[in-house]
Amino acid sequence: MKNIKGFAFFDLDGTLLNHQSEVDEQVASALVALKNNGIIPVIATGRTNTEIQHVLDDTVIESSITMNGQYVLFEGEEIYSDLISSDIIDKMLQKTAEKGHQLGLYNEKGITISEQTPAVKVAYEYIHQGMPEENAKRHWEEPINMMLIIGKDQDAFYHKHFPKLTFFRNGPYTIDVISKGGSKGRGVAKFVEHIGLTDIPTYGFGDGPNDMDLLAACDYKIAMGNAIPALKEQADFVTKANTDNGIVHALKRFNLI
Repeated sequence: MKNIKGFAFFDLDGTLLNHQSEVDEQVASALVALKNNGIIPVIATGRTNTEIQHVLDDTVIESSITMNGQYVLFEGEEIYSDLISSDIIDKMLQKTAEKGHQLGLYNEKGITISEQTPAVKVAYEYIHQGMPEENAKRHWEEPINMMLIIGKDQDAFYHKHFPKLTFFRNGPYTIDVISKGGSKGRGVAKFVEHIGLTDIPTYGFGDGPNDMDLLAACDYKIAMGNAIPALKEQADFVTKANTDNGIVHALKRFNLI
C-alpha cells in the first residue's frame, strides 16, 4: 500500500456510467491512468454487487461500496456489512402491501422481489435490468442489507412508520431503504478506516441525493453537470455531464490523470 496516493469514490448511475448503464471507453482508459498514478478507484453505489459485475469486468476497479454503504469490499475482501432485521422487513412488507407497492430485498448475492408486477418491470427496465426473482420470505433464509420500495409516491408515509430507517429516493419509481444513519459516506469511513491510510486525499464523484453523504465524507467533492442542485452547491467542482466526458474532465482538472 506504500504506492497509494489517494482514493477516488465513484457513484455509478448518472456518474461513472452512460445512459445505457455502461462504462464509456474514454472513462475506462482514464481509470487505468488514474490507478497507474496511485489513486485507487472505488465504486460507491446504491446497487448491489451482482449489479456491478459488468463494471468490474470493464474497468480496473477492484473495490466497492454497495447498497448505499451497507456493504464494503476491498479488493474482493468483505470489510463491512450492515444488516436489516427480519422483523423490520416483515413490517415493511405489510406496509408496502397496504399501498399496493412491492419490495425488493438486497444482499451481496443478488435481489429478490416480493411480487413480480408490471410496475416492477418498469422500475428495473429504467436501470436496464431484468425483473428479479420473486421471493417475499428471503429475509428468513439469509441476511438482507437493503430494501427497495417500488412506488412513485407515499414517501412521507414510509418515513413516518419507519423512523429508524434511512430513505433515498433516487428515481421516479423506487426508494432505497437502509439502516438508520447508513450512507455511502459511512461506507467511505469504514473503507478508509480498514485501509488505515487516513492521511491521503479522497475524491468523491456523484450526481444524486444519496451522494450528499458521499461527497461530505471526501476531501475533494465533485458533482456531475447533471447532478441535483443541492449536490452542486455542496461540491468543490462541478464537472461536465456523465454523457459529456464529465469524469475524464474532472480527473484532468484535479491533475489525477
